[in-house]
Amino acid sequence: MSGTRAVVEEFFRRAGAGEFGRLSELFAEEVDWNVYGAEEVPWVGRRTTRAEVADFFDVLRRHLEAEEFAVHRIVVEGEDAIVLGDMRQTVVTTGDLFVSPFAFHLTVHDGLITRYIPYEDSLNLARAFGVA
Repeated sequence: MSGTRAVVEEFFRRAGAGEFGRLSELFAEEVDWNVYGAEEVPWVGRRTTRAEVADFFDVLRRHLEAEEFAVHRIVVEGEDAIVLGDMRQTVVTTGDLFVSPFAFHLTVHDGLITRYIPYEDSLNLARAFGVA
């Protein structure tokens, strides 16, 4: 599994199956990672290592319960992929629902993800998290 599409599809297969502990295996040791949003949301911010990626998924898993996560399209051009879809998740601490369309920009180099930039409704997330 080294092609961009195959790696991205495997990432979303594992995420959909709840295999969060195995997601970081798909990332390079050094990554360009940034999740935009309110600083009070525990998983927001920049990460640069595979270990930080593993921590992200651990933190995310403790704070969100997925109700729905649907990938509608994956567009690949060379090493870059754009993934479009919709999500519906419950924030554990507040019980509030976070609903948003999403777009992820992932880059795959030598069979590993080197860039991960998600775009989602960060204001809606902050509100569901109780910080906006």
